[in-house]
Formats: sequence, C-alpha cells, structure tokens
Amino acid sequence: MEQSEHQSTDDKPAYKAQPAAPRRGRITLWVIITLLVLFVVAAGSLSLYIWNGLRPTSSGETKQVELKKGMSPFNFAEELENQGIIRNAFIFKYYLRYKNEGPRFQAGVYDLQPGMEKDAIIAKLNAGETLKSETIRFTIPEGYTVEQIADKLAKEGYADKASFLKLADTDRVWNDVESARQIPKNAALRHRLEGYLFPDTYEMEENSKPEDILTRMLQELDHKLDTLPEGWEDAMAERKLDLNAVMTIASLVEREVVVDEERPVVAGIIYNRLEKGMPLQIDATVQYSLDKPKERLFENDLKVDSPYNTYKIKGLPPGPIASPSLKSIEAALFPQKTDYFYYVTKKDGSHKHLFAKTLKEHNRNIDLSNEN
Repeated sequence: MEQSEHQSTDDKPAYKAQPAAPRRGRITLWVIITLLVLFVVAAGSLSLYIWNGLRPTSSGETKQVELKKGMSPFNFAEELENQGIIRNAFIFKYYLRYKNEGPRFQAGVYDLQPGMEKDAIIAKLNAGETLKSETIRFTIPEGYTVEQIADKLAKEGYADKASFLKLADTDRVWNDVESARQIPKNAALRHRLEGYLFPDTYEMEENSKPEDILTRMLQELDHKLDTLPEGWEDAMAERKLDLNAVMTIASLVEREVVVDEERPVVAGIIYNRLEKGMPLQIDATVQYSLDKPKERLFENDLKVDSPYNTYKIKGLPPGPIASPSLKSIEAALFPQKTDYFYYVTKKDGSHKHLFAKTLKEHNRNIDLSNEN
C-alpha cells in the first residue's frame, strides 16, 4: 500500500504555470508601437525642422551680398544666413548638395531680399545676376609696346605708369595664364611681358589695379590662341619653335606690315632669312632698341648696341618688340612660302611693299619706291 501510494503520488502530474504568450506578445506589440510612434515623431520633427529651415524668412529690405571669387557655396550659405536671407545655412547646404547646385554660382555682388524663395536665390546665383559695378574701358591698339600701353593707361587715369612697368618687368610667374608661363627667363628681355599683352578693347571694374589689368590682358592672349586654326601647335613644333619665338616673329610682322594679305609673305621672308643665316635687318627692331623711336633712321642708328638690333645680330631678338594682332600671330605660324628675301615699303601711301628674290632686284625696288 505504501509503495502504491508512493507511486500514485509520483504519477500525479505536477502543476506548471502556463506560458504567458499572450502577455509577452502584448508587450512586444507595445514596444513596436512605441518605437514606431517615436520614429514617426522623430521623422515628423526632422521634417518640420527641415521644412522650417528651408522656408523663406520674413520679408525685409533688400541687401547686397557678395559671393567672392573662390568662395565655396557652403561658406556663402553661412553668409546668407548672417544677412537674414535664409533661415538655416546647415540645411541649405544639404539642399544644395541634394539638388546638385552650387558649382555654377557666379562671383559678384547680388541684390537679395529676405523672404525670397530658396529656388529663386539659387536661380539668381546661377544666372550671375550681379549688380553692375562702375567700370573702366580702354583700347590698346595693335603693335603697341609695353611702354606705350603704360603711357596710355596713365594718361587715361587707369594705372600708375611706374607701378605698371615694374610689375610687367618682374620675374613673377603668372600661374593663371598658360602663355605667360612660357616666357623665358632671359636677362636680355627689355620688358618681360612685351608682346604678351593682347591688343584689344577692355572693360574692367573701376579701381582695377595694375596686376588686374595685366592679368586680364595676358588671359586675353590665351583666349585668342584658343581661336587659332586647329594644328597650330603642331605647326610650331614642326619648325622647332617655342611660343616666345612665334610671338617674336609675329611682333616683327606687326610692326613692319599694315596690309593684312602681306603679313604671311613678310613672315615667310623672315623664315627664309633665318634659314640662310642672314641677319633680318628689320628697322622696327632698331626703333625698339633706341631710347626714343625716330620717324626716320640714319646710318648711325643701325649701329646701336642692342640684342634687339637685327642689323648687328643674327637670328631673332630675345623676345617680342610689341603686341601683335591675331593676324600677325597666324602669319608667324602659317607663313606664305616664297623665294623672297627682301622687301621695301612703297612711298605712294598705300603701305604696301615691293618684294625681291635677290639684292639686285631689291635695290631696283628701292629706286622704284623712291620714284613714287
């Protein structure tokens, strides 16, 4: 009996607590709901924060805000916030990044008004709708020397002559200008930037400094070289010339020739004489060598001691003697092939030349010219 009772006691199933599955499920559900609510609240708060940061500010008086050269769009956003044009620079920066805006913003001073829509601000910056500042306007004729350019700018009140010439003669590297970086370091150069200041009409901001003017004129040469016929650099390389030599030849053509169709012919004569080892004997180089140019050169003038005097030296002078036109540069790159070695100016006022293959023919042309 005791054993059976014991067995019956052991066989009786013990009471166990049932799993609280429904309760745990409810807790999990509440946790999920709570997290969702928090997420929705956070997302809503973030959306509200972004919306509020991007909405227009209260209207106010128009302000002039400057986007300086080299200033990043993100830094400019902070300036816009400081001026009250936008509400939140931090959000505006990311809006620009999201919209891929900013790289096309143009430097300058803008009229911007508090209360403007963000996209209207961006459109204005992309279009470069800057305030028109007071400007200066000057024209540099073709064939002018650096000193003539400095004189003209000084007379018109745009630059101090001494400061202009001093800067034009320094050994500084004009990193933003490809052509200027190719100017050789040669102590024989009379003016380092001679020939590289492109002759043209310029309009620049008022109070531009000599450095600004020089940079602009040097950059214009780069722009003009980009318009030359395709293959011009190959043509230069085939003749084993560098840019300085081409600009030097172009300057000689510029000072010697008035009639455009004669420029390639005279350029060809220069190449012919160089190939034969003949001195160029170009009067314009003598004029450049003199302290003061003369209307008429005499025999003694041809004896002036100067690396630019092509009556005494063989080959090209150290550098250009003036600022050549684009047509003269093209002539130096693509000369007309002839058998001519000489030319003389007609005295009939036409500014044309008589060309000759031999010295005998040249002397006869001189007589013919003097008869006119």
